[in-house]
Amino acid sequence: MARMDLSTVESAELAAQSGAPDALFELGMMYCTGRDVEPDLISAHKWFNLAALRGNKAALDYRKELADEMAQFDVAEAQRLAREWISAH
Repeated sequence: MARMDLSTVESAELAAQSGAPDALFELGMMYCTGRDVEPDLISAHKWFNLAALRGNKAALDYRKELADEMAQFDVAEAQRLAREWISAH
């Protein structure tokens, strides 16, 4: 199986549509670091949360680290967005 090219947000989002843990994690990294997108901790938390739910162990640590830096209402918003994504996919 060929390795997915997750070097851009568009390709990572396309791969994430299938729920691929690596693509979900990569989106979290992109939003967390501001690579190819504006930094957005709420989005990063959402993607790390989804990746963790799909078995990506590293996403658990990143999600916790972000949550420690975020306001409680921002974490709640990220969790709401993750639930919406799950419902849509």
